Amino acid sequence: MDMDRRQFISATVTGATISLGGAKSKKKAHKRQRAIPLLAQPYVTVYESPDPPNVYAYSPGIARAPSGRLIATMDQGGAGVEKLPGIKRTDGKIWMGKIYTSDDRGQTWTHRSDMPMEHARPFVAGSALYVLGQQDDLGIMRSDDWGDTWSDPVWLTQGQRWHQAPCNVHYTRGRVYLVMERVTQPNFPSWPVAVIAPVVLSAKEGDDLHQRGSWTFSKEFTFNQAIEQLGKPHQIGAPFYSVGSLTPDNPRDKRSMSPIGWLETNIVQFTDPDHVWYDATGHTFHLWMRAHTGTTNLAAIAKAIEADDGSISVTVERAPSGEPVLYVPCPGGQMKFHILQDAETKLFWLLSSQATDSMTRPDRLPLNRYNLPNNERHRLVLHFSKNCVDWCFAGRVADTGDPKQGRHYASMVIDGDDLHVLSRSGDARAKNAHDGNLITFHTVKDFRNLVY
Repeated sequence: MDMDRRQFISATVTGATISLGGAKSKKKAHKRQRAIPLLAQPYVTVYESPDPPNVYAYSPGIARAPSGRLIATMDQGGAGVEKLPGIKRTDGKIWMGKIYTSDDRGQTWTHRSDMPMEHARPFVAGSALYVLGQQDDLGIMRSDDWGDTWSDPVWLTQGQRWHQAPCNVHYTRGRVYLVMERVTQPNFPSWPVAVIAPVVLSAKEGDDLHQRGSWTFSKEFTFNQAIEQLGKPHQIGAPFYSVGSLTPDNPRDKRSMSPIGWLETNIVQFTDPDHVWYDATGHTFHLWMRAHTGTTNLAAIAKAIEADDGSISVTVERAPSGEPVLYVPCPGGQMKFHILQDAETKLFWLLSSQATDSMTRPDRLPLNRYNLPNNERHRLVLHFSKNCVDWCFAGRVADTGDPKQGRHYASMVIDGDDLHVLSRSGDARAKNAHDGNLITFHTVKDFRNLVY
């Protein structure tokens, strides 16, 4: 990559006294400057909170229309949303989503609509543009003019509770596939990632996806069901912490560990005949999920199998030995990540959060470090892989250098030779790394040149 297209920051390395065999050799302390490339540190602000302590920016999703128009979605949370104008949820929860478009490759953005949904993502199917999200129940909105105007939401479920983050969308054989997650036990006593079922939704691209009958929903399979089949994971330190408070001696510090589970699901399909999980029929998909274990760099996985009648089941994947595979290596798999496959090179690209000090004792973390030690949210990094297991580091997309100022939970889309990134972000005014005040747009130029 041409060096004049990169921004740099400096990292300082300080010399220290070294002890060898009882004899001390003093090395003169010195400072050495090291250039660290940042691929897309400059950004365009798509959304800025009008009240950072009380209105937070979440769930960035991005898509590209055939014309090149970019579509961005996000949602607002926090007590201050109640005072804002716009279309809010009607179920008593304070939340409101927004839809934007850009016709100049992300340099400027136009607000097109509000929506009463969260965890939404935009996607193209046939000659229409859709946004799918949830207000506990799944809802979908449609645009027939590529984002200028939008229908009211149509609800695809009734009396259920759904979850997700704006992860990827997969297209094959004239069908669209994506994952939303149903919370199978709404009254679960803690964060319900143990009882979330990643549900594969499939539909013909040209059908009216406003209609519930256009969609196939996969059978449900939760993390706890996987554990019932396999037994608890052994010899990987999961859970890393005991469930409960991590800092019981400090009432100001609310860090705690929930039961392990999976969430925020991407769907991938292996088309390389050499891949051990390749299916020549094209009816097997794999689910790559954020692994909540208390540690880092693991993804939880499952596989989805489509039958001849179109029904889809989700189950555990297995190694060639027959042993079950619940976790695979995944840089940043402890947080929400986004995977997409480049049609030109067939490589998978991974956008995720980088952890640097997850082994720090919880009681030694500063209060401005959000939640668990593995929960860093200010370094957004990019990797590529031919198989979704062996990941090669491509570079840091953005890095605030401040654990309070997030660059995380991002989505991405390919636009010619460039990779566009929409990030859940925060600056110095943000409440914390989780509850940021910005949605920012970044571009990695000529991203394929990062491959080596």
